Amino acid sequence: MAHVQVRDTLRTSPAPDLAPQPPALRVPWGTAPARRTPPTFRAVLRHRYCRRLLIASVAGRLSLGMVPVALILAAQADGHSLATASLLAALYGIAPALGLPLLGRLADLRGLPLPCHLGAALVATALGTLAIVGTSHLVVTAVCVALAGAGCPPLEGGLRSLWPTVLPDAAHVRSAYTLDSSAQEIVYVVGPALAITLASWLSPGAALALAAAVTWVGSLAFATTSPVRIWRAAPRHRARIGVLRPPAMRSLLMSLVFLGATVGALDVAGISVAEQLDEPWLAGALPATFSAAGLLGGVLFAHYQPASAPGPRYLLLLGAVFALCWLPLLAPLPASLLLALAMLPGALFVPLLTVASLAVTSLAPPGTSTEAVGWMSCAMRLGLAGGTALAGPLSGHFVVPLMTATLCALLLGIRTAPASAPSAV
Repeated sequence: MAHVQVRDTLRTSPAPDLAPQPPALRVPWGTAPARRTPPTFRAVLRHRYCRRLLIASVAGRLSLGMVPVALILAAQADGHSLATASLLAALYGIAPALGLPLLGRLADLRGLPLPCHLGAALVATALGTLAIVGTSHLVVTAVCVALAGAGCPPLEGGLRSLWPTVLPDAAHVRSAYTLDSSAQEIVYVVGPALAITLASWLSPGAALALAAAVTWVGSLAFATTSPVRIWRAAPRHRARIGVLRPPAMRSLLMSLVFLGATVGALDVAGISVAEQLDEPWLAGALPATFSAAGLLGGVLFAHYQPASAPGPRYLLLLGAVFALCWLPLLAPLPASLLLALAMLPGALFVPLLTVASLAVTSLAPPGTSTEAVGWMSCAMRLGLAGGTALAGPLSGHFVVPLMTATLCALLLGIRTAPASAPSAV
């Protein structure tokens, strides 16, 4: 399906404040020099700037987990129905799918600080407005919600473009990808819990204000780091569709739409099965268990991942096993066993997402690394929304995540790129 190399960023010395060096050598997928033991997360974070970049990036993305819950609580507090509140949360969830590819392209063309500052200012202004004036006026609220979502800074794409500039080799970069994918689970575990806690203690407006603040502070800490200020993407070819030009990229992104749909359908399935079993706590525990298993799966994958870069067959194998792990959940099960079985696909989610990220990176044309990750986020977010919308009419049955995971695995098996396709990024 693809060939991987170490991004299209300019390699720097261990102290990235020095002048950028020529572009790093590109390492084809599956042919990286072998290492006896993959670098650990601790080994990645020991390198200069890595800890600050990761913490700032996760902090800047924390609002993605906080805002949907805070919006629903704020809208209900202002007298809106649950249906209206849910539509506002869905609008916020879809809006980054439009904004992230555009801000990612701007980062590839002009550098990372500009879109990070621009996006953070837009998010802080929109969420700050909602925190002050509330959600009573639906038109104003919808505009602010759309701007807050579309303005999300390209922190995920920027971080993945920067890993090769602060790490010594491709093996460390692969571990960093796993670390980033694992840390992203924190956003969707800590974010909602933080929003609910603050809304209960103070008000939903306070939760929105905190979301605005962490986005601004995290983006500022990220954008002012030396590697961010000096990073520039490799020269890019002018093309109408840019990142989407390689045919294999389009099938890979479509597979990620279905991967996102499994998670979106899981949230609805949790609510449905909680009602069927008369166990209200299960509605929140099921997605939380899935995410916690993702963190564990990321740690294990970092320790046991292949010594060389994983190839296309590895990605297909992960996708197939991920789909099979949903089968046991179709049986009528007690709540405790249901939670235990939900850990199986959850533990595979981060490894699958990590290897898919490497494939996206490999297929992206030169000079489009940040935009490529933006398209990846776009695909996942569209899938999340679609999975939620599809699972509702089907009563939240687990057949929906099984079906979407199977479609994801099938698309991962489509190899539309010739074996001699050039590596990019």
